[in-house]
Amino acid sequence: MNRLEELFTRKQSRILNVYCTAGYPQLDSTVKVMKTLQENGADLIELGMPYSDPLADGPVIQASGSKALENGMSIEVLFQQLKDFRKEIYVPVILMGYMNPVLQFGFEKFCQYCADAPIDGLILPDLPEYEYETEYGEIIQRYGLDFIFLVTPETSEERIRKLDSLSRGFLYAVSSSSITGSDQDFSAVETYLERLQKMKLKNPILVGFGIKDKHTFDMACSYANGAIIGSAYIKAIEDANDVETATKTFLDTILI
Repeated sequence: MNRLEELFTRKQSRILNVYCTAGYPQLDSTVKVMKTLQENGADLIELGMPYSDPLADGPVIQASGSKALENGMSIEVLFQQLKDFRKEIYVPVILMGYMNPVLQFGFEKFCQYCADAPIDGLILPDLPEYEYETEYGEIIQRYGLDFIFLVTPETSEERIRKLDSLSRGFLYAVSSSSITGSDQDFSAVETYLERLQKMKLKNPILVGFGIKDKHTFDMACSYANGAIIGSAYIKAIEDANDVETATKTFLDTILI
């Protein structure tokens, strides 16, 4: 049983996945931020690999990625930072990023480095289903990595079932078709989440995009196994003098 399977077996509800950007706020912040998230209630960490053209990311996460790139973050540097991270980090960690820098690094080499770290899974929103099935999925699975697909309110039931069958770890339910960090009437997505809930899918479901406080976290958790917080956390630490204190203060407001 891998770390994600163990997590979802042990804790089937109110799972908190927090997104942080590698190399932010400082280049050497990566493992320190992850450790602070782990110590203050995060069940799962989604570690973003900064990229100059992040299609799904809103302005807050884009800005954190730009700062991380200015700091000198790259996939090569990230794997150097992750070399001994399992001495401190025991929660599951998934890498989130985009295909272009991964392909430049070398796809199989990237998966090998992930397995060596070890990382538990990948989210690559711009890896199409067809390419996953015909080329990349076999490599990902060979290195023991879970792969998480995203579904949206516009995704057909047939396609949701197909992506659920291909996903391992969990299914990422995007709460709207907008970018991360967008303000929205969260009650408008309840019908969509109810639909997913009634489909009795194979994978656990985590809800992302627009989860920013206790109210939205609680609402997402009433329909899914948990939720993903990204932009709101990045905002909480972007001007913090003390990342540890800012992280504790922010997560305390979510988990009270």
